[in-house]
Amino acid sequence: MACSPSKLSEASQIRYVKGDLFSCPETDSLAHCISEDCRMGAGIAVLFKKKFNRVQELREQQKKTGEVAVLQAGERFVYYLITKRKVSEKPTYENLRKSLEAMRDHCLRNRVTAISMPRIGCGLDRLEWETVSVMLERVFKGTSVHLTVYSL
Repeated sequence: MACSPSKLSEASQIRYVKGDLFSCPETDSLAHCISEDCRMGAGIAVLFKKKFNRVQELREQQKKTGEVAVLQAGERFVYYLITKRKVSEKPTYENLRKSLEAMRDHCLRNRVTAISMPRIGCGLDRLEWETVSVMLERVFKGTSVHLTVYSL
């Protein structure tokens, strides 16, 4: 798999955990990647769809590639990073970066300080974790948002 762990500095805003993403603290917001069509028929997206449902609410937001759709579930936000137009396509690093920046901006406006996520873009979408993890560091550098990345 293209998602091998990378070494990060002690000042990193990313913490790595082995385990079930949905076992994270309920105070953490959640994030994962989807396509504009909000199909969520494979990978971890299926679990998000089952857990949070509200697909019509996501579609009504009419978010495009490079943006982020957001649901509020209790005290947390659930971020749906729109990284590609169709489910059959693969995302680009640029579209992932734009979606991450949109999520960061929402976090800053809404005082979100903790996000848990899988190794976004690295499962079925096949992006390289070494590149994605550096992107995460850059996008969230200088913010109070801390990320926890879960893997099984």
